[in-house]
Amino acid sequence: MKAVYATDLSAASEAAIETDTCLECLDRIGVDTLHLVTVVPANVHAGTPGIDHEKRRRRALRRYRETIEAAGLEVESHVVRGTPHRRINGIAETVGADLTIVGSRGKRTLENRLIGSTTRNLARTTVVPLLVNRIERETDDPVLIEGQLFRRVLYVTDFSENAERAFEAFSYLRHATREATLVHVETPNSPQPTGDEAPGDRLAELATRLESWDVDATVEVRAGDPAEEIITAEAEYEPTTTLLGSRGQSRLRRLLLGSVSESIVANARGNVFLVPPNRTA
Repeated sequence: MKAVYATDLSAASEAAIETDTCLECLDRIGVDTLHLVTVVPANVHAGTPGIDHEKRRRRALRRYRETIEAAGLEVESHVVRGTPHRRINGIAETVGADLTIVGSRGKRTLENRLIGSTTRNLARTTVVPLLVNRIERETDDPVLIEGQLFRRVLYVTDFSENAERAFEAFSYLRHATREATLVHVETPNSPQPTGDEAPGDRLAELATRLESWDVDATVEVRAGDPAEEIITAEAEYEPTTTLLGSRGQSRLRRLLLGSVSESIVANARGNVFLVPPNRTA
């Protein structure tokens, strides 16, 4: 598997690169090649005071490269110019990446503004599964909030086609997952499983499948506002990562995504693994 790691070379952004357990988790799920990408915004010029030049960025990426190669992964580096989320998506498509990784300090818009806006835009437009690596805030020496990326997964489903697609990510995540909690939030307009099957029964079927992969699984059906209930469930179960699909399609994609998935990406305390619709759909 190939992964793109987008970095703005900040202390927060490099935290995952320098965390051995994070690199081990990536190796465990099958990632063998990591593409380091840093984007120089199009409006940044070589003589702009206080801004890293491309040469300095390449030197920083060489330092990261040594850490990643020591963990046994192959590394490719890309220093490009343009709009960050567009260039990151473009490289992910070009190299045939299986996922994109981006570090984020969370929802404070004035902290680490560049990576914050990049994370938000990637959540809306990503063409491959996106792992938002949550980093500590309000510290000069940040670390990952959850270094064991996939040890405990909170899987959220509305039984849509893309939610099912997100569940399929367990086919490789299971190699690093010990526990999973499967949650469905009922609302008056929420879609139901096919046929006459109750939500709890469908969750139980998915749990059985995970248990056949030696993943301890529990299920819960909640009721209320989906975004609020998911954030509450995260606080209760303390997963290392929340896994969900984005339901957007074609021109309506950003509008639909914003209602739940984008809220989770913005407000979850821990990591978020967001699976977009099939690009051919």
